[in-house]
Amino acid sequence: MQDVVSTRPTSNAQRLAGNLTRLRESAPALIDFGAATLSAVLLILSFPDFNLWPLAWCALVPLLLVVAMNRGRWRPLFLGWLFGTVFFYGSCYWLTYSMIHTGGISPWIAYPLLLPGAVLLGIFPGLFGLFMARVIRRWGTPAVLLAPVIWSALEWLRLEVTGQLWNAIGYSQAFRPSLIGPARWGGVYAVGALIVLVNATIAFALLRQRVPALVLSALVFILLLILTSASRTEIRPVQNTEAVVIAIQPNVPMDLVKSNDDMKLLATRHFEMSEAALKQIPNGTEPRLVIWPESPMNFGYGGDAQLRSGLASFAQQHHVSILLNSQETAPNDGIYNSAVLINEQGKLVAQYDKIRLLPFGEYVPLPDWVPGAGLIRAIVGDFTAGTNYRLMPVGNLRAGVFICIESAYPSIARRFTNEGANVLINISNDGYLGPTAVMRQHLANAVFRAVENGRPLLSVTNTGITAFVEANGETKDATAGFKPEVRIWNLSSPPSERTFYTKHGDVFVISCAVLSLLILVFTFVGGTLWRKNI
Repeated sequence: MQDVVSTRPTSNAQRLAGNLTRLRESAPALIDFGAATLSAVLLILSFPDFNLWPLAWCALVPLLLVVAMNRGRWRPLFLGWLFGTVFFYGSCYWLTYSMIHTGGISPWIAYPLLLPGAVLLGIFPGLFGLFMARVIRRWGTPAVLLAPVIWSALEWLRLEVTGQLWNAIGYSQAFRPSLIGPARWGGVYAVGALIVLVNATIAFALLRQRVPALVLSALVFILLLILTSASRTEIRPVQNTEAVVIAIQPNVPMDLVKSNDDMKLLATRHFEMSEAALKQIPNGTEPRLVIWPESPMNFGYGGDAQLRSGLASFAQQHHVSILLNSQETAPNDGIYNSAVLINEQGKLVAQYDKIRLLPFGEYVPLPDWVPGAGLIRAIVGDFTAGTNYRLMPVGNLRAGVFICIESAYPSIARRFTNEGANVLINISNDGYLGPTAVMRQHLANAVFRAVENGRPLLSVTNTGITAFVEANGETKDATAGFKPEVRIWNLSSPPSERTFYTKHGDVFVISCAVLSLLILVFTFVGGTLWRKNI
């Protein structure tokens, strides 16, 4: 009896030690956490406003290495999730600006409030880590080269599930025109796939450290140079001016006190800036278009007789058309966030109603029975989504005009181009997010819409950045932020042909999604393939 009793503590201690060992083996090691976090930080630094864009081409290497070397079933999921959470939090920190400076929320509350959204979006890189670990476990380290296919598919899935593609990895290269030409055939996803391919190739070379792997890495870099060179387009100098555009950046303050006097003064600022710019243009026969951006002015053309009269008088006196943002009446007592075009005779000739509204900014994506939905709706507004893609005449040209966050949706600009747009125009207001990285990140979206469709794009904003984006992605005449600015641009008719992306849309990334699904299926039923051949 004494022997039996004396062995129980030893048995319990051994059991506890075994449990601790298994827990330590199943949990990510500190170095794994560090590698995933390092990848996230490097990728954050590659985006505006840090602008260390070369880092994107190697940022994922630490993550891929630890995923490839980890054999735990769920460990890669948590590593990818950590990476994604840190990246989305660090690259979109500016979302707290309006909470703090407009909403009056303490920074100690605002910054934690940003975390749930980052955790939610981090699920997609988490799935990437889980997926990659499975294919590597099934087929060996060469399977790391499947990363661009799987990554692209999950970026597309993120847009389809959440309606959000902000800071897809390809956007990190937006201000390098020589590198984003492949967007003409595969959109931002194609540029992202090339970035991930380079990351995967570096990781593969480090994992294998054999001559064939190094040769393969060299071939990938050669392929990258060929693709970017072949996809780049040269912009021809303007020969025949089809229209002259005057872009107004009025810098309307976001803390606007909407008294009658303040509104009159700011409306007068729009007219005076427009008139001063028109005096700089020699008299000619080309049509002239003045563009006012989206702003807190909340113009209401249809319901404001004084505004209609002022716009008509200005247009007739100066022989110009005027494009402005306006809140217009929608069915069932609703409101559209619209772009309206007034012609040289002072008549309303076109109206586009914003189709993709900003959740919790322009509508509340909650049913009425959810507690608090009515209060949120009263604070942020409740706009009605438009349904029609209406082109606007600019002399002999046709413009596709979209509003603010719609520049982040590739389908909007593509649809306008397919409808016959010669030029794309994005009117926007990022002022409520302050002098933060959002301004250049927003412009990065616009740059890709120009390249994808082979059309020049005019970004006209309230507080900056207002800029002319060439069809090859070159950004010209960018304004400074948070100061009144004016830009004058000549427009000519671009080539009439449509890019592969305009014609066929997301065929590349959808193919990646289908291929990823097949890969997943084969991880369950396929045999060991080329594990030992490379």
